Amino acid sequence: MLTHVILMKFTDPADAAEAKEKLEGLEPLIEQIRGITVGVDVVRGEVSWDLALITRHEDLDDLKGYQGHPEHVRVAGWLRERLAARASVDF
Repeated sequence: MLTHVILMKFTDPADAAEAKEKLEGLEPLIEQIRGITVGVDVVRGEVSWDLALITRHEDLDDLKGYQGHPEHVRVAGWLRERLAARASVDF
């Protein structure tokens, strides 16, 4: 199992709630997602990120399939316009 973690900072942190909704909506549309968790930060501390996305995939090929899926590409385009920063870890 491969876990994909993304942290996002938005130019306007208020966009995090809509992003959460859009990202959670991907699970039933993309068969390569084995599980998804999306959380909006509640602490709003100095080192906090606005949103965390965790997806689980069977293997690297499934992760690549998810990343190239048209629905993911559509949501990623919406996100890219609003992000100030993004970090990722895959393990």
